[in-house]
Amino acid sequence: MTKTARYAMFAMLYFAQGAVLSYFTALNSLYLLGFDLTMSQVGLVGMVGLIPLVLKIFLGMLSDRVNLLGKGHRRPYIIMGLLLQAACLLTAPLINPGRQYGLFLGLAFSMMTGMALYDTATDGLALDSTPKEEEGAIQGFMVGGRALGVVLISGVIGILVERTSWAAAFALLAVLSLLPLPFVFAAREPARRPDQKFEWKAFSAFKAWPLIALGLLGAVYSLVINGANQIMNPFLQQRFNISLGTAGLVTTVWGLGVVAGSLAGGKLADRWGHRQAALRAILLSFGSILLLAFVVKSWLVWPLAGLFGLAYGFYETVYFAIAMDRTDPRIAASMFSILMAVANLGTGIGLGLAGGLVDLAGFATTFAILAVINLAGLILLPAIFGRRKQAVSLEAV
Repeated sequence: MTKTARYAMFAMLYFAQGAVLSYFTALNSLYLLGFDLTMSQVGLVGMVGLIPLVLKIFLGMLSDRVNLLGKGHRRPYIIMGLLLQAACLLTAPLINPGRQYGLFLGLAFSMMTGMALYDTATDGLALDSTPKEEEGAIQGFMVGGRALGVVLISGVIGILVERTSWAAAFALLAVLSLLPLPFVFAAREPARRPDQKFEWKAFSAFKAWPLIALGLLGAVYSLVINGANQIMNPFLQQRFNISLGTAGLVTTVWGLGVVAGSLAGGKLADRWGHRQAALRAILLSFGSILLLAFVVKSWLVWPLAGLFGLAYGFYETVYFAIAMDRTDPRIAASMFSILMAVANLGTGIGLGLAGGLVDLAGFATTFAILAVINLAGLILLPAIFGRRKQAVSLEAV
């Protein structure tokens, strides 16, 4: 497989993930509200659905250790995950969340298990096959590909639902889930190097406070930006009575901001260094979320949605680049999945917290609270980076 095809494969895998994750974190709330669920119930769906992304460390260990049926450590798991995700999406319109709430929770859990499976295997394949000098570029393609999935879905789903049905929207998401399969079937996993041999002792790196702090930063950033993202469209629907089509267009503008932020994040992180990039990501996200609380004119929706998207993409790319840089090749998928699992735990908490806070205090207050929580990242930066460029040497483990 050529370098271009490899980059395209990773972009397409993250594109499929972004399309479904965009629906799940931004538009799923509107779908569920149509069945007269409360925001707390909507938040619970988000929390349950993201449990597999928190527990995907075990899937990472499985991928690191087990060459499935002699077909590889990564590709078989990617294929299985994509197929499971597509099957759940096709099943979704057959369940009424209002009358079968528990069943819908189970479906959300299963769908996101499929996503967690191919997500951690994709990360492992990227870590196995990407030279150090290409790590920033590959993260740009992956985060950018996911953001493009967000843009497509957010722009199309609302209009598609208004003109046809939610069933058609779920069918589209299922088709998009299967798009990466030709690339995955054509890929060949690189031979595993001696330094990539799985070793349990490599996990002792997680005893180091700088790595623990990095995981906590992931939880904080993910809690804040995904919690704010979940309530943005319901907030605008309540304040300005926007239609589903308009909500989709707002999310498209947000997604374009994510694309711009992700593409800029890799380059600027290399130019500024990870510490300065992380600091600026925290401040940018703080300002963009706080400003959402003060949207009083409908025309402000568009630039502020774009700014929030820019902050989201920038922060996520910077964090992923730092996490990729700290990964031990002996447990590549496991270590990266642990860091991502902690971040996804933050997402799950953020979705539930944001929904609950909206019911208790309203949208504007919730945005302000999330913005303040985001500043906790400033406390963690000295612990992560210290005085050295590399705060923890995994090679010494």
